[in-house]
Amino acid sequence: MKAIVCEAWGPPSSLQLQDLPSPVPAPGQVLVRTRVAAVNFPDALMVAGKYQFKPAFPFSPGGELSGEIIAVGSEVRHLKPGDKVVGITSHGAYAQEVLVEASHVIPLPEHTSDQALELAGSFVLTYGTSLHALKDRAQARAGETLLVLGAGGGVGLAAVEIGKLLGLRVIAAASSPEKLAAARALGADETIDYSREDLRERIKALTGGRGVDIVYDPVGGDFTEPALRSVGWRGRYLVVGFAAGEIPKPALNLLLLKGCALVGVFWGEFVRREPALNAENMQLLFSWLHQDRIHPLISRRYPLAQAPLALEALLGRQAVGKLVVLPQQLD
Repeated sequence: MKAIVCEAWGPPSSLQLQDLPSPVPAPGQVLVRTRVAAVNFPDALMVAGKYQFKPAFPFSPGGELSGEIIAVGSEVRHLKPGDKVVGITSHGAYAQEVLVEASHVIPLPEHTSDQALELAGSFVLTYGTSLHALKDRAQARAGETLLVLGAGGGVGLAAVEIGKLLGLRVIAAASSPEKLAAARALGADETIDYSREDLRERIKALTGGRGVDIVYDPVGGDFTEPALRSVGWRGRYLVVGFAAGEIPKPALNLLLLKGCALVGVFWGEFVRREPALNAENMQLLFSWLHQDRIHPLISRRYPLAQAPLALEALLGRQAVGKLVVLPQQLD
């Protein structure tokens, strides 16, 4: 089988398309023929050696996928070859075949269409992160105001859509009219183009000076301080990621003055430590997907050989919604 391989820390351009032996599942694993591999920010961090988890070389990036099971390990009873599934793994998805722990596989209905399989393989991480952030970490309440930074990206658009489903007033902030249009299409009540507008002043105007109840921040960098200063009394600031590259160092006196909370969101560790609650969240998300209440946006698809270009587009913050790799298409 063919796979995108990382042999040393570096930029996406250092990745190579190689022929590798077909993997063999261990007792608790399944082998999946990868139809769709989602492109997520942790994939790029992992290739650069900047992620919390560093696989041994050589490895394939990619932690979110969908496809069909080819083979199952000796201890796997609830899955069988031919089953359509979504899988979450630490790495390995930018390949035509990938090993996944059976406990990290979500079976899909037998009649799942190719289009639904693509959607299912590209929304679990982004929507799972955003649901966990807003429901579990922020304990969002209907009627509150949510500010979403980076609202045109995968997790940002998911936060916009889930925020509306939870009854929140959503202010979407992003860096281009195209990204803000995508946020409005998914229900954002107000938008801020922070490439042209003063973020803090616009929030003051939109909230009557009261500030927002929740900030969802997957960006970091220069936007953190003005966003934190825009949090209202007893607000919650959700630290989701650092797409801008810089890890900010906010002034802690702001938390004291506002009686607000700085809350970390690490979905991958939540999945590992609280599998029962994550399973409830997944059930809710898939029910919303089945009911057409959430609408994951895939803006571009790449063949396997062009996976490095997908990561470069993500790092360059060019993506609107999600990018995906199609491993069965080589170029």
